Amino acid sequence: MLADSYEIEPSWPVSPDEVRLVSARAAADGFDVVVGFGGDGVVHHVANGVTGTDTSLGIIPAGTTNVLARILGIPNRPRKAAELLIGDVHTISAPTARVELGDPPVTSHVTFGTGVGYDAEVVERSEGQPYRKYWFGSVHYARSAVSALLSDYRTRKPQLRVTDGVRSLDAVTVLAQVHAPYTYFGKMPLGVPAGDGLTLIIFEGLPLRRAPAILIRALRSGRLDKVRGVHVWRDVQQITIDADPEEAAQADGEMLGRSGHIVISAEPAALNVVVPRPESTGPEISAPV
Repeated sequence: MLADSYEIEPSWPVSPDEVRLVSARAAADGFDVVVGFGGDGVVHHVANGVTGTDTSLGIIPAGTTNVLARILGIPNRPRKAAELLIGDVHTISAPTARVELGDPPVTSHVTFGTGVGYDAEVVERSEGQPYRKYWFGSVHYARSAVSALLSDYRTRKPQLRVTDGVRSLDAVTVLAQVHAPYTYFGKMPLGVPAGDGLTLIIFEGLPLRRAPAILIRALRSGRLDKVRGVHVWRDVQQITIDADPEEAAQADGEMLGRSGHIVISAEPAALNVVVPRPESTGPEISAPV
């Protein structure tokens, strides 16, 4: 389908590093679009290759969750998604986040969400059984989440110091979301509507007795800041997380590694993405690129 409208160059990378390299080379060579045909992991690594360039990201969902595709309204069926890339293409400049681990920092760009602590531990456990992740998708992720909570995090003391330069908190886990609503099991108003920067959800602890309240708030209203020990910081431009001992970090469901010093920054309009054209009755959400 794409070959009917484009001169295309197929590529079949065999590792995340190769996905980034191929995408970055395509952007440097002046390709108009690099299409990620896969799940959030493939899209994450393609985005890291083209963020900050004139080349656009195209998405054909073929993974277990396809979170960014859901957020941007891209059809989940590959054929329908491919049709967006043909003909009258509409592109927006989407926000991302930048995560820097260690000193000197190793940098990754985030398309929808990043986490330090519990969230990353869940991702690590989920990735440890890739075939279950493939066959059972969100169910396997939920099982990994329960396992991590019951085995360690329900009694863990805060070991993260989180600061935005004005405020500071001690926490066991931190989530940063780029878009609202956040979506994993489907569209949920997790956190609150995003503003000009990032939305941070900071947990002082994860005792088992608070899990029902957190889950109910997440599913119904998203007002997690009404739960004791949960803080929501809105429109954040940058936060620094110092961990002792080193803590795990993830981005878009991909493990980044462990570090004692992590910086997360907002990157407005950093990534060009092909999306469905908005209804003609409403205002343009971005000028075509």
